[in-house]
Amino acid sequence: MQYLHTMIRVSNLDDTLHFFCDLLGMVEISRKSSEKGRFTLVFLAAPDDEARAREHRAPMIELTYNWDPEEYSGGRNFGHLAFRVEDIYALCETLQTNGVTINRPPRDGHMAFVRTPDGISIELLQKGEALPPREPWASMENTGSW
Repeated sequence: MQYLHTMIRVSNLDDTLHFFCDLLGMVEISRKSSEKGRFTLVFLAAPDDEARAREHRAPMIELTYNWDPEEYSGGRNFGHLAFRVEDIYALCETLQTNGVTINRPPRDGHMAFVRTPDGISIELLQKGEALPPREPWASMENTGSW
């Protein structure tokens, strides 16, 4: 397993970039905006991690800016921790066998979400290419929020 990023939602992208980049010295690695989804994602790395982040896409902080104003309460501004895994199906099966709810099943063979016992969202991403869709995951519905 490899730690990838921590996602936080931000209410003002410019102010947040000023804080992380200008004041803390972090470096912008990539940026993606989605008209359809109405959001912008900005990935940052610490200066000593810049080369590794550019090559391996980790370790980073993901800033998620939703274009439509939203009030974040109850920790909703903290998004999730993300890990790259060797076999997403095998890991999800192990978790489920041990009583963990798979909130967002890996229907696509690429991404799943689970929660820690304290409710912290964990994103699991398949290493390399997505695995071919497989049951029971392919037809499994989402459970709760992630």
